[in-house]
Amino acid sequence: MLLSSARWRRYPSDTSVAEWALIEPLLPRPACRTKLGGRPEKWPRRDIVDAIRHLVDNGVKWRALPADYPPWQTVYYHFAAWHRRGVIGLLRDQLRRQIRTGQGRCPWPVTLIVDSQSVKGAETVSEATRGFDAGKKVNGRKRHIAVDTLGLPVMITVTPADTTDRDAARELLWRLRVMQPQITQVWADSAYGGQLVNWSGSFLDMSLKTVSRPCGAKGFVVLPRLESRTDPGMDHESPPQRPRYERLPQHSEVHLTWALITLMTRRITRGSHQARWTRRV
Repeated sequence: MLLSSARWRRYPSDTSVAEWALIEPLLPRPACRTKLGGRPEKWPRRDIVDAIRHLVDNGVKWRALPADYPPWQTVYYHFAAWHRRGVIGLLRDQLRRQIRTGQGRCPWPVTLIVDSQSVKGAETVSEATRGFDAGKKVNGRKRHIAVDTLGLPVMITVTPADTTDRDAARELLWRLRVMQPQITQVWADSAYGGQLVNWSGSFLDMSLKTVSRPCGAKGFVVLPRLESRTDPGMDHESPPQRPRYERLPQHSEVHLTWALITLMTRRITRGSHQARWTRRV
């Protein structure tokens, strides 16, 4: 029998009843319920998910998790193990599929939008995995995000901030071709242009189309075809001005994916009478 959570849900990042009902069935079966068997889990999984969401939402260090959550070592173990087993990608894809089908769309998108954002890195981030973005004046990492036309995440790649968008996009587009073979068209800004357009068409059979910035435009301008980017929601969950402490680029990808998973669960449960935040359930 799985443990039920008895802790008070006092933080805004904690899951509601409806959100947990979405997440729980998508998590892997506990070892004690498999044929090979194993020890029953000591800590409720909902508490572990709440701890991960708290860390992502507030940008704290692992050792700075509040004491009413499970030990940070236990939370980190599940964070890393679920990433290695592909659980986080499954959560992202299944939640995106549910939103798309709820709006009458095809479950699997065929057109994507790609964009990048540079974020500061804390002192603990090694020099080998960080760089200086001269254009944005940011020393840290750059995250390259592919979303569908509804702004829902499909794939994320994190690189040093001095990596050009074209170079990073080669890896991102290659991963998309392997893991999302139904993709036929990708929209991006002019930073992804040049030889990358021909390369994606010739080697990946994927149409990459770029949108140029209007002449004379100053400041931030929403470009046509790129208005579905995740920046507003993503900045709310993981502000770019907040230094990031993840030492591994892969873990930076998982942190951002968890932030977007939170946005999707709240989007699905919005308006549901079960989504009301309760202090104890």
